[in-house]
Amino acid sequence: MMAISMSLLQHVCSVPIARAMRPRSVTVISSRNLSTTTSSSSTPSRASQVDPHVLLGMSEPELQQLATDLGQQSYRGKQLHHLIYQRKVKEIQDFSQLPLVFRNDLQEAGWKVGRSPIFQTVTAADGTVKLLIRLEDNRLIETVGIPVEDEKGSMRLTACVSSQVGCPLRCSFCATGKGGFSRNLQRHEIVEQVLAVEEIFKHRVTNVVFMGMGEPMLNLKSVLEAHRCLNKDVQIGQRMITISTVGVPNTIKKLASHKLQSTLALSLHAPNQKLRETIVPSAKSYPLDAIMKDCKEYFLETSRRVSFEYALLAGVNDRVEHAKELAELLHQWGRGHHVNLIPFNPIQGSDYKRPHKKAIQAFAAVLESRKITVSVRQTRGLDASAACGQLRNEFQKSPLVINSDSLESQPENVAVAC
Repeated sequence: MMAISMSLLQHVCSVPIARAMRPRSVTVISSRNLSTTTSSSSTPSRASQVDPHVLLGMSEPELQQLATDLGQQSYRGKQLHHLIYQRKVKEIQDFSQLPLVFRNDLQEAGWKVGRSPIFQTVTAADGTVKLLIRLEDNRLIETVGIPVEDEKGSMRLTACVSSQVGCPLRCSFCATGKGGFSRNLQRHEIVEQVLAVEEIFKHRVTNVVFMGMGEPMLNLKSVLEAHRCLNKDVQIGQRMITISTVGVPNTIKKLASHKLQSTLALSLHAPNQKLRETIVPSAKSYPLDAIMKDCKEYFLETSRRVSFEYALLAGVNDRVEHAKELAELLHQWGRGHHVNLIPFNPIQGSDYKRPHKKAIQAFAAVLESRKITVSVRQTRGLDASAACGQLRNEFQKSPLVINSDSLESQPENVAVAC
C-alpha cells in the first residue's frame, strides 16, 4: 500500500509519516533462540496459500472438525477457539486446558498456532508503537498500534496492518515500495498483527486498517479471509475495519460483491489521470474514469461511502485549481464520498515536500465550499521511523531473508538508537 493512506479523523490511522526526529525509545526483542533456516529462502513465493497446519485464522466450526478428526469430541474445538482468540495462547504445549494426548496429536500432525515473534518495537512520544514482526521465513513486516483517548477517558486502539511483505507498486513517495517486494501474506500472518498490537498495549484493538505495507487488492483472497477472522473470531465490527487500495483493475467490483460493511479507502492523490500517473505509476493500467466508476458502483452495492485519500505534495497537487478539479471529479461521479487530506511528511530518498499550512487550509476550504466532506489527517508517531516501510528497510534493505549473523548480533532487551 502507499505510504500516504490513512485517516485519523475518520477513526482510522496508518503509518505514512516520515521520521523527522530520532525516536524516544526503541525496544529490541531478541530472536536469537529462533530458527533462522527456511527451505525456500532463495525464491520468495508470491502466492498466498494458507498453511494447512496453522490454527490461527480457522473458524470455530473448522476447529471443531479438526478435533473430531483427531479423535476428540467436538467441544474440544470450541476450547481451541477460546484458547487462540480469547486467551491468545501462542504455543500448543501451553494449551493446558486440553488433554495432553490431544496436544501431542496436534503437534505430531504438524499443527502450530501461527504466531510470529516481535523482532523490534519503536515507541513514539505520542504513544504510537511500530512493530516489526519476524515471519517464519525470516522476512519482516510492519504493523502499527495507534492509541487515541476520547474525552471520556476510554481508548480507541487502531491496528494498521500489512497485507504483503513489501509492495510491488512502487509509488513515487512510498518508502515501502522502495524496499522491494517479496510475497503476499497468508491469512494468519495478517491476523497475528492485530494480536501482536493487543499484546503490546495490553488492550483490545477496536479498529483495523489495511493501510500498512503492501497493496491489499493484490492479495484479496487472504485479506478477505483475515477480514472474516477479525470480524467473527477476534470480534471486531466490520464497520471498524478499513481496506485501503491505490486501485487494481477488477478488484473493487470483486470486493463490492462480498457486501462488506467495512470502509473502502482509495488512494487518489490527483484530480486527473495525467497527474495521477506521475505520482502513482500503476495508474496507467487503471484509468481514473474507470476507477471512479467502480467506486460509485461500490457505494451503490454496499451503501458504504468511499473515502478518498489525497496526499498533499507541495507544488505538485496542492493548488486551489487542483482542489476545484477534485471537487468537480467527485460530483461527476455522484455521492457517497469523503476526502481525507494527508499533508506529506518527507521520507528519505524523496524530493516531495510538505505544503505550508495555509496551502492545506486553502485546499480544504475549496472542497468544503463545494459541499465535499473533508478532513485533514493528524500526524501520529512522527518520531518513530513511522513512514510505512521505513523501519523494515533499516534491517532488510531488500526483500531477502535476514542474515542469521545480524540477528545474533542484536542485543537482548536493550534500548538502542534507530
